[in-house]
Amino acid sequence: MQTVVLRSDSKANLKLLTDLAKKIGITVKYLTEDEKEDIGMLNAINKGRTNEYVNTESFIKKMKK
Repeated sequence: MQTVVLRSDSKANLKLLTDLAKKIGITVKYLTEDEKEDIGMLNAINKGRTNEYVNTESFIKKMKK
């Protein structure tokens, strides 16, 4: 299975694409705001992951500045 995410400022164009997808048997799912936020958070977590130890106290002190 493969997934594609499409984003458009034009509702008409997006509807055209989703109608075509449905017509040829492709499942269409609209993401909720929460789902979009979850994807963004996962992306940020994966991008920031370094697999290195971080000193919690030092990190908290830097965040308070």
